[in-house]
Amino acid sequence: MWKRDEAVRPAGGQPTAAPQPPAPAQVGAAVPRPAETGNRLETGSRLEKDIVNIGKSVVIKGELNGSEDLTIEGHVEGTIQLRDNVLTIGPNGRIKAQVFAKAVIVLGEVTGNVTASDKVDIRDNGSVDGDIVSPRVAIAEGAHFRGSVDMQRKGGSEKGPKQAASQGAASQQQPQPAGAPQRVGA
Repeated sequence: MWKRDEAVRPAGGQPTAAPQPPAPAQVGAAVPRPAETGNRLETGSRLEKDIVNIGKSVVIKGELNGSEDLTIEGHVEGTIQLRDNVLTIGPNGRIKAQVFAKAVIVLGEVTGNVTASDKVDIRDNGSVDGDIVSPRVAIAEGAHFRGSVDMQRKGGSEKGPKQAASQGAASQQQPQPAGAPQRVGA
């Protein structure tokens, strides 16, 4: 019969170190670490979306473009373009810029026009001083907003505000087909 004590001692009778279990990095060696996949984290078989953070001590002046979701806690002046991604302005974020994104979540302050292809969400204590163009807009109680809102429909052509308003008035006069779903704002 095999005995553990005899297995870890060499023939000379001197004890040796017991075999160590593999280090945690070796156990998950088949799963890429964050450094190997950029900013993506793999959890099981699901790959999380890239998210980039700009800290509260960072100041950016100029044009900011990207193809990842972005959270800004610092100061940005200029233009922000994340056309297919979500922009979050954190509670410490101070933005003086024209903003173009898929969705914009405001917890801090934005001074400038905001254009979103999906939604603009001004949360409690968030502040926007500028015009908003988005098909869906949510403004929480306690939020600050000064400007105008243009809730363009998705898939609408790029037209000026007056053309879009006249087209909207014309489309309201056309009868809806029976059974067609009715959508109202957000």
